[in-house]
Amino acid sequence: MFIDLLRRRRSIRNFDSRRIEPEKMDLLIEAMLRSPTSKGRRPWEFIIVTDPEIRAALAAAKPKGASFLGGAPVCIVICGNPDTSDVWIEDCAVAATMLQLAAEDVGLGSCWSQIRGRQHATGISATSALRQLLQLPDNFQIASIIGIGYPSASVLPNPEEALPVQKIHENRYNHRR
Repeated sequence: MFIDLLRRRRSIRNFDSRRIEPEKMDLLIEAMLRSPTSKGRRPWEFIIVTDPEIRAALAAAKPKGASFLGGAPVCIVICGNPDTSDVWIEDCAVAATMLQLAAEDVGLGSCWSQIRGRQHATGISATSALRQLLQLPDNFQIASIIGIGYPSASVLPNPEEALPVQKIHENRYNHRR
């Protein structure tokens, strides 16, 4: 069941060195390409990175929250074209979610690193820092990068008791169920 998938999914930042099988990569690609988008505009593009040197550069894209990408066997850079859709950010976020859920479904771990709106250590935007490396067109932006691989250790699911049920309101804010 889908809810079981959600219950066990956790952010994984430590991966073992196993290569991801081509058939699993094909399923991840299919999941991204099936992601719903506003008006079917599909403003996203995906760059699959397996080259260790490029992964190391991705890990240095911002001072905090990207270092784990260097240890991920596969990084998927989720880019968007703002000229294609005014909701490219949302469409890229949906694709990232589909990718992470598909990864969990096939026995892989993943973690999301936001790039949009973040700064590189040099003070320029993280997207600008990666633009030349990835040969990204000038009008494209990087929304996020997802690191994917086999987890190096198992991580327990969050217990149901830890769910923030106080965030649920009925009919109006602050009306509890």
